[in-house]
Amino acid sequence: MSPTLRHLLSCALLAVALPLALPAETAPRDRAFRSSPTLTKEVSQFVRLLEEVHYNRDAVKPKAYADLLPDYMAELDGQRLFFLQSDKREFMAATPPDRLYWNISTLGRVDYAYDIFNRYDERVRARVAWIFEELQKPINLASAEAYAFDRSKAEWPATPVEADELWRRRLTFEIVTEMLGKKASSDPAIALEEARTHVRKRYERMLKNISEIESLDLAETFLSTLARIYDPHSTYFSADTFEDFNIQMRLQLVGIGAMLSLEDDVCIVREIVPGGPADLSKQIKPNDRIHAVGQVGAEPIEVVGMKLRKIVDMIRGAKGTQVRLVVQPGDATDSSSRKEVVLTRDVVKLDNARAFGAVFQVPDARNPDVTVPIGVISLPAFYGPDGSTPEGEGTSASGDVARLITQLQAAGIRGLVLDLRRNGGGLLSEAIDLTGLFIRRGPVVQVRSYYGEIKVDEDEDARIAYDGPLAVLVSRFSASASEIVAGALQNYGRAIVVGDSSTHGKGSVQTVVEMRNLIPALARSPIKTGAAKFTVQKFYLPNGASTQLNGVVPDISLPAIEDFLPIGEKDLPHALVWDEIPTSFFDGRPLAPGLLEPLRTKSAERQHSLAEFGHLRRSIDFFRAKQDQKLASLNLEDRRRQKAEDDAFRKALDAEKAKLAASDFPYREFLLAPPPPKRIREPAVPPADRATADPAGAPPAGSDEIESTDEDDDAHFAKLDVHLRETLRVVADALALGEQRELWAGDRAPLTAQLEPKS
Repeated sequence: MSPTLRHLLSCALLAVALPLALPAETAPRDRAFRSSPTLTKEVSQFVRLLEEVHYNRDAVKPKAYADLLPDYMAELDGQRLFFLQSDKREFMAATPPDRLYWNISTLGRVDYAYDIFNRYDERVRARVAWIFEELQKPINLASAEAYAFDRSKAEWPATPVEADELWRRRLTFEIVTEMLGKKASSDPAIALEEARTHVRKRYERMLKNISEIESLDLAETFLSTLARIYDPHSTYFSADTFEDFNIQMRLQLVGIGAMLSLEDDVCIVREIVPGGPADLSKQIKPNDRIHAVGQVGAEPIEVVGMKLRKIVDMIRGAKGTQVRLVVQPGDATDSSSRKEVVLTRDVVKLDNARAFGAVFQVPDARNPDVTVPIGVISLPAFYGPDGSTPEGEGTSASGDVARLITQLQAAGIRGLVLDLRRNGGGLLSEAIDLTGLFIRRGPVVQVRSYYGEIKVDEDEDARIAYDGPLAVLVSRFSASASEIVAGALQNYGRAIVVGDSSTHGKGSVQTVVEMRNLIPALARSPIKTGAAKFTVQKFYLPNGASTQLNGVVPDISLPAIEDFLPIGEKDLPHALVWDEIPTSFFDGRPLAPGLLEPLRTKSAERQHSLAEFGHLRRSIDFFRAKQDQKLASLNLEDRRRQKAEDDAFRKALDAEKAKLAASDFPYREFLLAPPPPKRIREPAVPPADRATADPAGAPPAGSDEIESTDEDDDAHFAKLDVHLRETLRVVADALALGEQRELWAGDRAPLTAQLEPKS
C-alpha cells in the first residue's frame, strides 16, 4: 500500500450489514472522489512507462490486470476483515481485465479505486457501530474458543453471519490482549472496563483517520498496486509523498533514524539507519511494530490506524528532546508483548555508521591453549562521497576498510572476517572498490538493463590491501551491494562465506522519475506532480548468476532465527525471478571441495557439540513453535498462564546467555572516529516518571583504538555473538589447513589472494 494510505485503512474493522440507524460518528459521509486532469495524464503515462521501460515489462500482459482489483482490496483490507466475498465477485464481474486495462492505460481512469473504497468505507463504519454496541455487552473471558490472528492469506467472510462471528472472536481477542499487555487493575471489573475503553478509543480514532482519506491517497495506493504486478519494488508516489518522502520515510533530518512503513494498520520499522538514535540504542530492530508514540510529560498516543505522516511528525522533533515509543518486537511470540523505548532525537550521525574493526584472540585450531589474532571489520553500509558521507568529502566505505586493514595488520592479524550482516547496501561503486581491496583485478558485478545490454563493472586497480585468509559473514539482512561483494569474493574463491541460509536476495535496481519530466504539457506547470519508482536493471555476479531472489548461499550455513522470518525477497509477491547470464572472464574459481569439506565438517561438529549452539537452537525452536501457533486462546487465564511460562523460559535463556558470554574471545576495538555517545537505555524509573529521566551522558572522546571491557555494554561487538564466534573459528581452521600444501591453489594458501598474474 502507498505510504500515505496503508495506515488510514486497515485498522478500521469490517462491516457487513448496515444498521437502520448509525451513531453520528459512524454514519457514512457523502464524499466525492475525483481525478484531476493532471492525475489523468499521469495515470496514462505511468502505465506507458511500466509497459515500455520496466525490466519485467514483457512478463505483464493485460490479462494480469485480473489481479489488480482483488489486490487493491487487499491493500485496503489486509486482514480480510471488512469486505465480503460477494464484494470481490461483484467488482471483478463488473470490469473484465481487458476493459480495466484499456480504461486505465488509455483513458487514465482510476475510478475503480474510489468505488471500491466507498464500499470499504461503508463496511468499516457499519462494523464500528456494531463494535460499539458489542462493547456494552458481557464479554466471555473464560471462553474455550480461539482466534486466528493472522488472516492475511484467509478468504473474506462469505456471509454477514460469518463476519459477525469472526468479529465476535476478534473483539474478545483484542480485549484479552489489552488486559495482558498492561499492568491491569487488581479489580478484574475495573481492568475489563479499562480494556473496553481503550478498544473503543482505538476505533474512534480509526474512524477519524479513515475520514481523512483523499482522492490522491486512493490513486496512489491503486497505482502502486498496479506497479507491484511488475515487481515488489515499483510504486507510484503522489505529489505530496514524492515531495517529502526522504524526510518522512527515512527520518534523515532530526528524528530516530529509521525507515518506517505501514502494514495492516501498524507502523513497521523497515530499516534502521546506521549511526542514528535507534541504531545506537540497540532497542529497536527491523520488523518491530510501533504501537504508540509519546512526548515528554505526556502519555503515549496509540498510532495504530494513523497516517504515516502523522506518525512521523510525532516521532520527529527538536534535537536533544526525548520520544517514547511503545514497541512490539518483531520476533515477539505473543501479540501482547510490548516494551517502552525512550530515545533522544538527534541528527543522524552517519559518522557512527562508518566501518569499525577489532582484533580477536581466537583459540588455535590445533592447540586451544594458544590464541591466534584474527581481525574483524564490520561495515554497516556502502557509503561514499556523494553527499551522504559520514565525515565530510572523501570518506568512503572502501577507504575506511582499507585504513582499518592497515591498522589490523599492524596489530599482527593472521586472518580477517568482513562482517556484512547488517549491511543493506548503498553505492555500487563502493561495493566494486571494496571488493578490489581483496582481489588483484577483474569483474565484480554485471548489470543487465531492461533492454538487454550487459555492462561489466570491474576493479581495475591491481593493488591488494589484504591478501591473507578471509571470511565474509552475512545474514538475511545483507542485501544489494552486500550481496555483490559476498558473491564476487565467493566466485573468486577469495573468501569463505558464512552465515544464514542465504542473503536477502535483492538483485534489482530502481530509478525514480518525476512525471512532469515525461509529460510535455506539465513540464512548466506550477502544479505539483507525482513520480514513478520502477525497476530498470538486475545485478549478476562475475560467474553470471543473479543475486535476485536466491541471494548468495553461504559456503557454511549457521542456524538463525532470521531464516524463519518473512524478510527475504522470496517473501514478496511478484518478485523477479532468478536467472543467469553468460559468465564474465575473470581469474578465479570457487573454493575447492578439498578445502571446503574439512571446514564444513569441523563447523558441523562444533554446531553439534558446543553449548552456545544448543542455546541458539533452543531460542530458534521456541520462536518457531510460537510462529507455528496460528490460534490465540480467548481464555484470559490460559493466556496469562502461557505468558508466564514464556516469560520464565526467556528468563532462563537470558541467564544461560550471560553464563556462556563469559567465554567470549577477548578483543581490542579499532574505531575511525571518537566513540559515539552512550546508548540510550530505558531509565530505571517507574513508567510514569520516564519522561523526566535524564539520558545517559556521553563518554569523553578517545583515540582510534578502544580497549573493550566485559562491563562495556556500549561496545560495538555484542556478547555471545554465536555467528561471529563460529566464523572466527572457521578462519582459524583455514589457517591450520594452510599448513597442508596439497590444499594450496598453485602458489596460494587457502583463502589468500592471487598476487601475480598467471603465466
